[in-house]
Amino acid sequence: MQIVLDNLGGYGDAMVVTVELTLLSFVAAFIIGVVMAVFRVSPVAPLRAVATFWVETLRNTPVIVLLFLFFFGLTKVGVRYSAFTSAVIVLSAYTSTFVAETVSSGINSVAKGQAEAGRALGLTFPQLLGLIVLPQALRTVVAPLGSVFIALIKNSAIAGFFTVLDIFGFAERLVNANAQPAPILAGAAVAYLILSLPAGWVVGLLERRVAIKR
Repeated sequence: MQIVLDNLGGYGDAMVVTVELTLLSFVAAFIIGVVMAVFRVSPVAPLRAVATFWVETLRNTPVIVLLFLFFFGLTKVGVRYSAFTSAVIVLSAYTSTFVAETVSSGINSVAKGQAEAGRALGLTFPQLLGLIVLPQALRTVVAPLGSVFIALIKNSAIAGFFTVLDIFGFAERLVNANAQPAPILAGAAVAYLILSLPAGWVVGLLERRVAIKR
């Protein structure tokens, strides 16, 4: 384990990159996912079709395949992004499908009578969603969204295959330079635990706070 102790600073820097990658991807995924969830319950058929195509296509494609297609495929037509940017875009798109499904389940959990009451008051569809349905739906899916976030922390490791120096990318570089995979990867596993466990505690705390307010 001496090699891990000698490279604690590097692991720390890699954890910062992983946090940045995860937060940027989740914020974008949350925005896209909420939009897609709204599209799925929209009375406009083309919007429902767009959301269904987005969710079913991306969710059923392995994220590493998406990243390969994005990172290497687009370069063939002259579109180039850095490895970090490519990872954010792909992880955002992929994770947004799970956010969309989660938020959709929250929307469906809201009593239909409330929507009918809103329509009776003359609220438009956007007003109905923004004022009545979405605030309640989001409160009911705090825990599932937290699970999506924690899964994203672990899924972000895929960026390490594409030269991003996140936790896995840094560990891979150390292994290539030192040929000691066991302790180096054990150190990477601990680093992911250091990020994932507090995230789970924060989600649990947030869920309890929201539950009290309801």
